[in-house]
Amino acid sequence: MLIDLHAHSSASDGTESPAELMQAARAAGLDVVALTDHDTTSGWSEAAEAVPAGMTLVRGTEISCAVGGVSLHLLAYLFDPEHAELRAELDLAFDDRIPRAQAIVARLGEAGHPITWQHVLDQLEPGATVGRPHIADALVAVGVVPDRSTAFADLLHNGSRFFVDHYAVEPVRAVQLVRAAGGVAVFAHPAASHRGRTVDESVIHDLADAGLAGLEVDHRDNPPEARERLRGIAAERGLLVTGSSDYHGSGKPNRLGENSTDPEVFAALVAQATGTDVVAA
Repeated sequence: MLIDLHAHSSASDGTESPAELMQAARAAGLDVVALTDHDTTSGWSEAAEAVPAGMTLVRGTEISCAVGGVSLHLLAYLFDPEHAELRAELDLAFDDRIPRAQAIVARLGEAGHPITWQHVLDQLEPGATVGRPHIADALVAVGVVPDRSTAFADLLHNGSRFFVDHYAVEPVRAVQLVRAAGGVAVFAHPAASHRGRTVDESVIHDLADAGLAGLEVDHRDNPPEARERLRGIAAERGLLVTGSSDYHGSGKPNRLGENSTDPEVFAALVAQATGTDVVAA
């Protein structure tokens, strides 16, 4: 089985609709794919209706978190999307992304870059989670940069003078809420240092104490030496080890199935979830 537990659609910052993502997953030979858009479940229904025969969909989200001034992401799977406290946290992050993005655009404009908020909206599907990738796409559209990667490298990285933060839940609380909603949480790309600062090992232990299910170890943004360290922590704490692509369509070079999760690990994740079921066609 080929299992990819981290993919984005146009419900957040992917370039394919949830239905198109299901077809792309089938074309890539996946048996299981997880839809994990940022701070939203808005793509769940469309994806569920479009699962190809013989394939399984895992419904999830990628939750924006922060601790000690460091951003991190949690992949939450198979939770009840109507759980009130978890829904409130997702809505806070979703809603705060709009003024944050507007502030980034304003800073870019003040620096002489020919970009407006309308340019960003032109890159966004109705109801989608707005983020820096949409600003990057707007910068491409107006000719400032050639692609998303350059936009992030030159203008939109965490240390940029244009950077503005947004609301993010404390990760221990996020893990607890995911568990309360019947879901399971996996720490996404924990060692992705090129994105900015990463948390130290003590945070992983705090998350494990709170009910973290696993670590996304096999991800292109985790360096090889870090992967071995993460495997050691996972073994020490009894955490599952997953692998995923973090696919965004044409928005990133990441390809579906470039990293995958062992079927036994996947079964163990599903066994822990009581919030919602996988969708098998």
